[in-house]
Amino acid sequence: MKHKILLGLLSMVFSVMSHAQSNWPNGQTVRVIVPFPGGASTLDSVVRTLTPEISKNLSSPVIVDNRPGAGTVIGVDATAKATDGHTAGAVANSFTVNQTLVKNLPYNASKDLQPVILMAKTANVLAVRPGLPVNNLKELIAYAKKNPGKLSYGSFGNGTTAHFAGEMLKSQAGIFVVHIPYRGQGPALTDLLAGNIDMMFGNLPDFLPHIKTGKLKAIGTTYLTRAPLAPEIPTIAEQGFPKFETDSWYGIIAPASLSKDAVDKVNSAVNRALQDPAVKKNLSDRGIEIIGGTPAKFGEHIQSEIAKYAQIVKTSGMTID
Repeated sequence: MKHKILLGLLSMVFSVMSHAQSNWPNGQTVRVIVPFPGGASTLDSVVRTLTPEISKNLSSPVIVDNRPGAGTVIGVDATAKATDGHTAGAVANSFTVNQTLVKNLPYNASKDLQPVILMAKTANVLAVRPGLPVNNLKELIAYAKKNPGKLSYGSFGNGTTAHFAGEMLKSQAGIFVVHIPYRGQGPALTDLLAGNIDMMFGNLPDFLPHIKTGKLKAIGTTYLTRAPLAPEIPTIAEQGFPKFETDSWYGIIAPASLSKDAVDKVNSAVNRALQDPAVKKNLSDRGIEIIGGTPAKFGEHIQSEIAKYAQIVKTSGMTID
């Protein structure tokens, strides 16, 4: 009799658990950790643009929790260690760069985290302050060689796209430029506009308004072909570096403990949000290319990026400043 009662209770528990999982997120708040300060990165902007639609699609509140620092390691670690069953994290290129660049990461990317969706990507642009006496890549390289160590370039932080692109240019062009890491693109861009640093790779949509008003000078974009948003700006590839290519991509990951049901629901909610007409126009107008897709597709992208950056970090001698 006791055995039957126990089996009945266990059956009820599993039934309740199964029902709760199938109804995830059960109206509870879903948190998305962004590893940059609020308003300081395109990643943060993309997540905030999508949040209202994701919330609608999940029938639950969705909030953004900014956890900046350590080249995005702090925010990613917070995602990896989240145990509430309602947390995801936003990541960019730095997530894959850090697998090689940062020794003793506090999380294991393959065991503690799982891919959810690759949301979008943007082209990068190399821009310089207006007072710098250069107008193209050839002139910039020549000036840097005449003034070794006197020029500086900013980045969103160690291991970010801007850091990676800067070190790749230094390696391929044979120049020495001092790296100044910031906590996000916003503060770095502010200092570039103020003339406190000389140059920087940044996300084209955010830099283009300043380029058009003459507050910055564009040297080159980082796709192999000219960016549709600014076809008048030559690529770095066409200026003597045919294999120079970078972009900034934006994705969502989750703790490994988050159920497949929850991951699939977040994936579906984000995919639907990316197809909302207002969201599509918002992103398109800013030069942000929508991607979307499955968790498996993002997982393949992550592995490909880890391998790519590992090779470039090795050949460029890139280090954390």
